[in-house]
Amino acid sequence: MFKPTPNPPPTVPASPYESLDSKKLHEAAERALDHYLLPADRIMASANQPERMYLANPKYDTESLLANASETLGSASEMLINFAAGLGSSHRKTALGIAQVVMLGELAVNQALDNVEVKV
Repeated sequence: MFKPTPNPPPTVPASPYESLDSKKLHEAAERALDHYLLPADRIMASANQPERMYLANPKYDTESLLANASETLGSASEMLINFAAGLGSSHRKTALGIAQVVMLGELAVNQALDNVEVKV
C-alpha cells in the first residue's frame, strides 16, 4: 500500500528534568522569567491575603469612613439631580427617584456619624 506522506523523523524526547543540573537550570530560568515578566504586585502578594478590588484602609477610624461615605453620597445626589434636569419627564422621575434613595442613604450615614463616639 502506498503512503502519501513519509514517515516522521525519529525524535528523542528530551525532558528538562533529565539530570539534576538541567532541573536547577530550568528552575533558574523560571525564576528569571517570573522576575521580569510578572507584575510586581503579583510577586509581592501573599497567598494569605485576599485580592480586593476596593479596599478601605483599615487604619482609618469609623468616623472618617462615615464622613467620607456621607460626602460621596452627597456628591452622587447632586450629580443625579443635575443629570435629571436635562432628561424628559419619565426619565427625569426615575433619576430623581434614584437621587432620593441616595439622599436617604446619606441621611442614614449622617445619623450613624452622629452616633459614633470619638475615641480620645
